[in-house]
Amino acid sequence: MNKKLKIALVAHDRRKRDMVEWAEHNAAFLSSHCLVCTGTTGGLIYQAFQEKGITAEIIRMHSGPLGGDAEIAAMVVRKEINLAIFLIDDLNPQPHEADIQMLLRQCRVHNVPIACNRYSADLMITSSLWDDDAYIPSEPQYIQFERK
Repeated sequence: MNKKLKIALVAHDRRKRDMVEWAEHNAAFLSSHCLVCTGTTGGLIYQAFQEKGITAEIIRMHSGPLGGDAEIAAMVVRKEINLAIFLIDDLNPQPHEADIQMLLRQCRVHNVPIACNRYSADLMITSSLWDDDAYIPSEPQYIQFERK
């Protein structure tokens, strides 16, 4: 891949182990891009990479409950994020549910691919579209559909 992507990595507490394992498994790909993480997730990935001698650009925002999800959502709105991986704990309530929904919504509204499990994340990072300079994703259209 020729272009450097900005990839957001977010994981709830009970999904952080999954995220670190996924990041380690995909370190060869991830280390050539800029990783924007919520605070704790970014710290865990940084530590895991350091232990394995992997160098990567990791930008850490606040932790999710302290506004990290909102900071990343703002980056999505400004077109500063190319891809988001958000491993959500769907089995336990989150105190900052509104921020979580905001991040998911902004990714959908601004046409940023977002994976919410490891399988979809693997599919997204291995897509040949990242290497296709001619591919330009179409902008979402929010207009009323009328049948003719």
